[in-house]
Amino acid sequence: MARRCCVTNKGVLAGNHVSHAHNKNRRRFLPNLQHVSFVSEALGHCIRLRVSTRGVRTIEKLGGLDAFLLATPDWRLNSDLLSTKKVVLSKTETVQSSGV
Repeated sequence: MARRCCVTNKGVLAGNHVSHAHNKNRRRFLPNLQHVSFVSEALGHCIRLRVSTRGVRTIEKLGGLDAFLLATPDWRLNSDLLSTKKVVLSKTETVQSSGV
C-alpha cells in the first residue's frame, strides 16, 4: 500500500537528517496518514479512507464526505474516490427526483 493521501495526494518526501556536527544522512519524511471512517448520508454507511490530517480537515471544512466528493472535480480524485463519487451522485439524484 502506497504512503499517499487519497484526498490531498501528499506522499513521501526525501531529505537529509543533519546532525549538530553537520553530518548529513538521508531520511524520509512520511505524511501523517490516518485510517478514518467518514459517514456518507447518501449511502447510509461509513466509508473508511486513509487520509492525512490535512485531508481530514479539508473534508470536514467542506461539510462531510458527500459534499467533498460533489464539490471536487473528477480529475483531482483517485479511482476509489471517483467510483464512490459516482455512487453518491446517483443516490442524490434519485432522492432529488423522488422528492420533487
